[in-house]
Amino acid sequence: MNAQQTPSAVTLPRAESSPAGKRSRLSSSTAAKIALIPATIITVVCFYVFVGWTIVISMTKSRLLPVYNFVGFDQYRRLFANDRWWTAMENLAIHGTLFIVGCTLIGYVLAILLDRGTRCEGLFRTVFMLPLSMSFIVTGAIWQWLLNPTLGIQDAVRDLGWTDFVFNWIVRPDRAIYTLAFAGIWQQVGMSMALFLAGLRGIDPNIWKATRVDGIPTWRVYVNIITPMLRPVFFSVFVLLSALVLKSFDLVVALTGGGPGFASDLPARFVVDHILNRQELGLGAAGAFMMLCTIAAVIAPYMYYELRTSRKEA
Repeated sequence: MNAQQTPSAVTLPRAESSPAGKRSRLSSSTAAKIALIPATIITVVCFYVFVGWTIVISMTKSRLLPVYNFVGFDQYRRLFANDRWWTAMENLAIHGTLFIVGCTLIGYVLAILLDRGTRCEGLFRTVFMLPLSMSFIVTGAIWQWLLNPTLGIQDAVRDLGWTDFVFNWIVRPDRAIYTLAFAGIWQQVGMSMALFLAGLRGIDPNIWKATRVDGIPTWRVYVNIITPMLRPVFFSVFVLLSALVLKSFDLVVALTGGGPGFASDLPARFVVDHILNRQELGLGAAGAFMMLCTIAAVIAPYMYYELRTSRKEA
């Protein structure tokens, strides 16, 4: 061996290319796949199998109990001819739009204010997050009391001297659906705020330093730079809130009972009512499947856009 040869000239085998390294990677990959087996089984059984069973039942004459005498799309024809179903779908559109937009905008603004170094940040975070600890049943009961014309906000304001003040939306067929949005936003805005605040805290501080050097106004930084960077957070918030809107049942039951009449009815309550109270299992299953189609129609294009954009950026 040449005495002038330096240690750097000696080439050592890479650990990851050695047989031991390959076996280590293989065992880690196998362990990860094994760990995913229970979750995969639960997902397949609890979601896909039951979705398939719901589709099958929706094509039968099932009433109190499942029966497998198929009638094709008769239950769907009955569903689409049901005025209550279309009222529930219209209410879903109103409630969903107000709830998602309200939670997103208010949560984002609150997150920005907290991120700007507000005093007593911990106190404000606790106040905004506290409603999340309550169930929708409790939230509905609280807001039912607040909106009761003889006990709540209207009565309190009248006691202060404004005897002509009227706030009786909960008993008005044309306004009752909006009370659901009030209660839902009050409970879930803390979740949106927390997600946006986490996203804002992950922004590189050098971006703010550069914008201050360039003299860019703060509002333009948020609109043109920060908000586009938080697109994945907006997507997460949208998906979570959409799921909450679609399965809104307990809030409706506790706050308005779907009334007056069916003025604040939602598809989830329609389905549960027909399956449990009216012994219309087939019709309820058809409504449940249409709910799934509705959420898929709303989320799928947005997911496709996000995945396509992510691939382009990659």
